[in-house]
Amino acid sequence: MKCLSHIITTSNSMLKSSFFAACVALCAAVACVPAVAAPEDSMLANIKEAKTRLDRTESKISKERVALANELRALEQQVMKLRNETTVARRKMDERTLSLSQLENRLSSWSEQQEFQQNLLSRFLLQTGVDSLSLSEMSLSDKVQKVGEKAKEFANQQTPNFSAGKVVLANGEVTQAKVLTLGPVTWYLAQAQNVAGTAERTKRGGRKQDLFTSTSTFSDKDTESLTNLASSGTGSIKIDPTLGRAATREQASESVIEHVVKGGVWVIPIVLFALIATLIALFKVIQLWRLPKVKQVASGKALVNMVGSSGVGFFDGMQRELYNITKRASTPTERDDELFSALQQDKIKLEKYNGTIAVTAAVAPLLGLLGTVSGMIETFRMMTAFGSSDPEVISGGIAKALVTTELGLVVAIPALILNAVLSRKARHYYEELESFALVLSNDEPDVAKKTDQKSDGQQQASAS
Repeated sequence: MKCLSHIITTSNSMLKSSFFAACVALCAAVACVPAVAAPEDSMLANIKEAKTRLDRTESKISKERVALANELRALEQQVMKLRNETTVARRKMDERTLSLSQLENRLSSWSEQQEFQQNLLSRFLLQTGVDSLSLSEMSLSDKVQKVGEKAKEFANQQTPNFSAGKVVLANGEVTQAKVLTLGPVTWYLAQAQNVAGTAERTKRGGRKQDLFTSTSTFSDKDTESLTNLASSGTGSIKIDPTLGRAATREQASESVIEHVVKGGVWVIPIVLFALIATLIALFKVIQLWRLPKVKQVASGKALVNMVGSSGVGFFDGMQRELYNITKRASTPTERDDELFSALQQDKIKLEKYNGTIAVTAAVAPLLGLLGTVSGMIETFRMMTAFGSSDPEVISGGIAKALVTTELGLVVAIPALILNAVLSRKARHYYEELESFALVLSNDEPDVAKKTDQKSDGQQQASAS
C-alpha cells in the first residue's frame, strides 16, 4: 500500500512540473519576439508552439498515467493474492492445531474405553470364580481367552446336561448329586436320598465355589419328573421365577411366638407386665360397666317426690349406701362425716388397680429399651470377637435387639389407652356420687325422714 501511494504522488508532481514548464516557455517566446516583427504573427507562432508542447506534454502524461494505472492494478492484485495466501496459511495453521487437540481427545477417550473394557473383563472373571491373584497375573489376551472359554461353558449350559456336584441338603448333609444349570437356575437330584430341588452355588469371600446349597425341596411328583429328565432326557421340571427369593422369604417368615422368643430374657418381664395389665383391665371393665346407673337428683324436695312409695329400694349400689347413711345419721355433722368417709371409700374402690395399668404403660418401653441396649452390646461384642465382614450377622443381631423395644411399645400403647378410658369412667361415676351426696347434705333437715314418712303413709293407705 505504501508503494501505491508513492506512485500516485510521483505522477501528480510530474504533471505539475510539465504544466509549469509549458507556461514558462510560452512567456519566454513572447518576450523574445523581435520588435520589428508584427505582433500578431509572433503571438500566433508562440501560441501554436505552446499548444504543440502542451499536446505533447498531455500525451506524455496520459501515457504515463495509463502505465501507472496498470502498475497500480497489478500491485493491487498482488496485494489481494498475498492476503488470500495469508488467510489460507492461517486457516491451515488453525486446522492443524484443532486436529491435534481432536487427536488428543480421541486418544484419551480410547484409553478410557480400554480401561473400562478391561475392568468389565476382570469383573466378569471374578464373578465366574477366577481368583484375584491369578487375575492380576493375566495379560489382556489371557483374559480374552478366559472369557471365550466361559462363553463356551455358558453356551453348553443352554442344553440340559447334568453334571456331578456336591450339594448341601436342607438337613445339613453334604451329598453327591446330579446338578443341572440353565441360566441362573440350578436343579439338583440326589438319587441316594431320593431328594430333588433347586439350589444355588455357594459363595465364599464374594466368589462362587463348586459347592451348591439347597434352597427348596421338591415333592415326590416333581422329584420323579426330574429323575425322568435325567434318565431319558425328556420331562417337565419346576421353575422358580423369583430365583429363590420366595423360598428365602418363606424361610425368613416366623410365627408370633418365634418372633417374641428372639427378644431374649428381657421379654419375660415385659410379657408378665402385659398379662397382669390385661387381667386387671378385664376386671376393671367388668367392675365399672356392671355398676348401677346413678339417678340424678336436683334437690331435697325433688328427692322426696322421686322416692315416693319405693323407699330405699329406689336406689342401688353405692348410691343406696349414701342414702342409708343419711337415714341413719342423727345430726347433720354426723351425716356429713359419714358421707365424706363413704365417698372416699367409693373413690378408692373405683380407682383400685388403675395404677398398675399406668405403671405397665410406663415400664414396658423402658424394659424394651433395656433389652435393645443389651442386645446391641452383645452384637458389638461378637463383632469385636469375630469381625464385621459379614453384614448379615450384624443386621440379624440388631434385628433381634430391637424385638424388645417393639414388644415394649406393643404392651405400653394399649395399656396407656386402657388406663385413660378406665380412669375417666371411674372419675365420672365418682363425680355423680359426689353430686348426690351434696344433695343429701344440703341445709334442708330430715329429708330422708320425710321421704320415709311419705312412703310409710302411702303403704298404709294402700293396705287399708
